Amino acid sequence: MPNHDEPDTKSLKSGHILFAQECTFLRPVADFSEMPALKLPEIAFAGRSNVGKSSLINALTNRKTLARVSNTPGRTREIILFDLGERLTIADLPGYGFARISKVTSENWHRLIDSYLRRRTQLQRVCLLIDSRHPAHDSDLMMMKLLDAAAVSYVVVLTKLDKLNAAEKDRAINDATLLMKSHPAAHPELFVTSAEKGDGIPALRAHLARVALPPEKRYKTNSGGKRA
Repeated sequence: MPNHDEPDTKSLKSGHILFAQECTFLRPVADFSEMPALKLPEIAFAGRSNVGKSSLINALTNRKTLARVSNTPGRTREIILFDLGERLTIADLPGYGFARISKVTSENWHRLIDSYLRRRTQLQRVCLLIDSRHPAHDSDLMMMKLLDAAAVSYVVVLTKLDKLNAAEKDRAINDATLLMKSHPAAHPELFVTSAEKGDGIPALRAHLARVALPPEKRYKTNSGGKRA
C-alpha cells in the first residue's frame, strides 16, 4: 500500500539518527569479483538513468554531493559503495534503460547486477526508483523480474513528486500499487518522494533504518572492506 501514514515517532527518530551519521565513500566496483566482503547490512538503490537516484541518496543523507548528479545518462558503469555510520552499507547501482550504450556495455551491466543480486548475501533491501511522471518502462519491469528471480526484497520509490499535480500523483500511486501486486519480492509499502522538496524522505529513512545495525553494534570498516 502507498505510504500515506507517517511512521511512528520512534521509527522516524531512528531513521533521522541513522542518516545523520557520517557517510563515507568506500569504493567503486566494476566486476562482482571486486566486491569487498563487508560485514554490515546493505541496501541498494536502482533505477533508470536520470530517475533521480543520486539526488535521492543525497537527500536521505542530507548532503549535496555525496552521490554525484550527472546530466549524462548511462555514464556510471560501476556499483558505488558508501559506509553509513558504521551501521549500514549503501550501494548505488549503475543506471539502466539508456539506449545509447553498446551491446557489450549492456551485457556487462546485466552480468554485474545479476551477480550482485543473487550473490550479495548481506543485501537486505533494494530501493527501486521509478519516475512518477511516467508509467514504468520496460527496463523497470525487467529490473523487477531480476529482483523477483533473485528473491531480493525491494521497495518501489516514486521520484520527482514535486513535478506532479494532485490528479497525476493519484494516477502514479495507483499504477505503482497495481504493478507491485504482481511481483512477489516487492514490499507492500510504496514510497512517494521528492528529493528537492523533502517529501517522503523521513518515512523512507525510517523504513531503511529497520535493517541497519543497532548503534551499539556498529562495525567499523576501512575502504578495503576489512575491519579496522
